[in-house]
Amino acid sequence: MNKKKTKQKKNTTTKNTGPALSTTGILEVTRSGIGYVLISDGSGDILVRPGDFNTALNGDTVRVKVVKESFTTGRKEGRVTEVLQRKQTEFIGHLQLSTNFAFFIPDTDKPMPDLFIPLNKLNGAKHKERVVARLVRWDKDDKKPVGEIISIIKSEDENDAAMKELLAENGFPLFFEKAVLDETAQLPATLDTAEIKRRKDCRDILTFTIDPVDAKDFDDAISFRPLQNGSFEIGVHIADVSYYVEPETALDEEAYKRATSVYLPDRVNPMLPEKISNELCSLRPHEDKFTFSAIFQITPKAEVKQYWLGRTVIHSDHRFTYEDVQEIIEKKEGKYLDEILLLNDIAQRLRKQRFKKGAINFSSQEVRFKLDEQGKPVGIVVKESKEAHQLIEELMLLANRTVAENVSKIELNNKLIPFPYRVHDQPDEEKLRPFIEFARKYGHRFDISSPEKIASSFNQMLEDVQGKPEQHVLEQLGIRTMAKAAYTTQNIGHYGLAFEYYCHFTSPIRRYPDVLVHRVLQSILLSKPVMDKKMEEKCKHCSERERAAMECERAGNKYKQVEFMKSRLGEVFEGVVSGVASFGFWVETIEHKCEGLVSVISLSDYDDFRLIESDYSLVGKRSGRQFKMGDKVAIKVVAANLEKRQLDYEWILGGNGEKKEEKGSSRKKGKSKRK
Repeated sequence: MNKKKTKQKKNTTTKNTGPALSTTGILEVTRSGIGYVLISDGSGDILVRPGDFNTALNGDTVRVKVVKESFTTGRKEGRVTEVLQRKQTEFIGHLQLSTNFAFFIPDTDKPMPDLFIPLNKLNGAKHKERVVARLVRWDKDDKKPVGEIISIIKSEDENDAAMKELLAENGFPLFFEKAVLDETAQLPATLDTAEIKRRKDCRDILTFTIDPVDAKDFDDAISFRPLQNGSFEIGVHIADVSYYVEPETALDEEAYKRATSVYLPDRVNPMLPEKISNELCSLRPHEDKFTFSAIFQITPKAEVKQYWLGRTVIHSDHRFTYEDVQEIIEKKEGKYLDEILLLNDIAQRLRKQRFKKGAINFSSQEVRFKLDEQGKPVGIVVKESKEAHQLIEELMLLANRTVAENVSKIELNNKLIPFPYRVHDQPDEEKLRPFIEFARKYGHRFDISSPEKIASSFNQMLEDVQGKPEQHVLEQLGIRTMAKAAYTTQNIGHYGLAFEYYCHFTSPIRRYPDVLVHRVLQSILLSKPVMDKKMEEKCKHCSERERAAMECERAGNKYKQVEFMKSRLGEVFEGVVSGVASFGFWVETIEHKCEGLVSVISLSDYDDFRLIESDYSLVGKRSGRQFKMGDKVAIKVVAANLEKRQLDYEWILGGNGEKKEEKGSSRKKGKSKRK
């Protein structure tokens, strides 16, 4: 009787699902070893116990069967039935070597099994050395996954290991496999004469590139010539990667898997092997190159009268850096002066037209590190967007918009061609309202009657705050209210740019969506449009890889900033409050843009501080002293943790003007230390 009652009680809380329900998601393994499969459709996460991972590792995309579900809590338990895609196949760790066998022990806080390394796959690595290993096989019957050593990390090169670890953790391979390199080696170094005849020949038109000073992959070039009717022919020529990287090859599969190049402070982890990115496809000066082009006939008032899209062959006459072109614009002297000034005038007119139509003028600052021979940062430079950058930006935007609009008109069997649009949704009202309330405190009014009015209000605010104390905080918070741009076949337009049609066409060396765009466009130009049923899936993958690359790049910059500040412990800097939380506030130094945390614990001698969320501020309970986003403060660097990529600051009394004599003495003290 008791047994029967117990059984009935169990059935009220847990049910067997009958034939197990199968779904897909991403496995997230906690430090305790328990896993959760995150389901993208919002139907709830599925708990998976370590014995049911079925060779899956943290971050893998898996198929999971639900085997148990709670009536009362709705909690689901399941087991992984198949690994659909590995997030990470390369790992950093240590080698354990004995006479007859070797194991690789990964450096990770997420539990995973050691890799068995065959003795003929050690690649010269010795016992206890730090190495990079690749997972090459893990069959269901294998107790341990099988791997190989692909690189040895020198003990003195802490920076190299840190950057590789960031890439590996985010699922970016550190090396190209042999099959990819073998295919790349077979690509012809000289241009095929028959292919040249099939293309528009632009080699006799003045053409040049404008890129960062340290760039090696020149994927866009500009051509310019005046026309007899008073207009100008301006060509935007893009490296024709799709000519070399063909579908269903090892090279294409690897490019798709990576989906993007990753730009870290001391290196580029490329989407394509260097032979393609820096040689075959790089539009280097004084070399004939295959390109995919958008050629415009534009009036002096920046009105596009007509355009042509298609494959071309070009010859770059000169390689400019952004600094070269900026100097020509400012000093009104230099190589191709007239052409540069005319192009700049047209670009500025295009820019003005864009903002008039509702594009939002968010300005962003980036940091660039000056590194010594060992890769250690010796200086930080804040990069600003100047007219030379805007010249290229506006012409690229024009090409991207034109290609997207052109493709959007094409149908096959009364269906639109699947195409990877670059979209940006309108602001979310829930995110927008708190920001509008905050901006109102500084006297800024928002008209939210339409998306166009919101954009206009943003631009008015951004114009009004220039040079004011609240500029930084309103710009940063404003950006956070915006949706994230993404790739999709469902075109909803690009809100931030105020474009109805937009795509990425101009950087196929470093972005896979651009390769997809080239292929779709070429199929249309050949009157053989392709209906790729997997295009939306490819868009989602590229969007996810783009987010991973951004996280990786942020972490790389943060590592270098911490490394830079590590040698400046005890020094005092001016900063701006860049964020607040119940446990403290973040400060970004004005000079170097290095962000660190001032903990409320370090403020306890002054007052008991509480978070006021609506005001983005910490307020002292007794004194009423405020630390609000955008406030200028003085801070001292007290800790720099490279492993956690974390800076700890201490607030210096007087940094926000309360006791000027102390503020002055603190800064003086800090400066003397820097000397």
